[in-house]
Amino acid sequence: MPRILPNLSQLEAFEATARLGTVSRAAGELSLTQSAVSRQILSLEAALGVALFVRVRKRLALTEAGLSYLEEVRASLSGLEAATEALRAARGRGGVLNLGVPPTFAAAWLVPRLGGFQAAYPEIRVRLATRLEPFDFTFDPLDAAIHFGGPDWPGGATELLAHEDRAAVAAPALAERMASAEDVATAPRIQITSRPFAWREWFEAFGLAEPATPARLHVDTFAMAAEAVFAGLGAAVLPIFAVAGALADGRARLVLDQRLRSEQAYYLATPAARGAHYPLAAFRAWLKRELAREGHGLAEAAVK
Repeated sequence: MPRILPNLSQLEAFEATARLGTVSRAAGELSLTQSAVSRQILSLEAALGVALFVRVRKRLALTEAGLSYLEEVRASLSGLEAATEALRAARGRGGVLNLGVPPTFAAAWLVPRLGGFQAAYPEIRVRLATRLEPFDFTFDPLDAAIHFGGPDWPGGATELLAHEDRAAVAAPALAERMASAEDVATAPRIQITSRPFAWREWFEAFGLAEPATPARLHVDTFAMAAEAVFAGLGAAVLPIFAVAGALADGRARLVLDQRLRSEQAYYLATPAARGAHYPLAAFRAWLKRELAREGHGLAEAAVK
């Protein structure tokens, strides 16, 4: 039975219009006329039998069906692009991927999934380097680095991977005593030096100022903060991916079930002078597939 699929031009027109908000902007990006983009969208809606857009003032807004469809279309286009890049970059098989990764991201998210990459690409050897400080492509012999922060990277190019979902977590006995944000304000808190504004943002989500009383314990890694949480030393605002296992097995609990999405994000950074490199192209394609499969939230599915 033949598959019923829209053509690529229709999907590109839909995605660009949804992202940019107007047909004219989408047409400019795609180097098409406005009427051509409109025809692609109308043809797609006719084929699907649902409206994807509604007009709100001078912009187009997605319908509920359009919003749901957009997530799947973006993941599919991203995966297709990555797979094509990997195929075009291949000039033979094998090679080494030298990758810089923040330590907790490596331990809590990447390494548990790395077996999937090795199964898909057994000919590629992976060398991981971890440290808290940003990597410098001038001195570090890396093919790429995963970093958390903004999109700017001196001497390199960056590609958005995923935003960081955070939550306040505590040992179960301590979490039970926190029925309100005011209770959290008087409870012992753990501060992570790499996320200095995490508690301030958490309290602001409840309409409160960060307490003047400083955190009782300061640590420099997520792993150390998580261990302090498990030991009952206080509550900490941590990336959900870093404590997904503990939330699942009951060693920790979400405080007030409040989750925050950071404005900063994880990026894949590559040296500006890096040419076609099969191991890197293969890793990029695999990484995009993993993130798309999980819905772009780092390990969020593990605690749902």
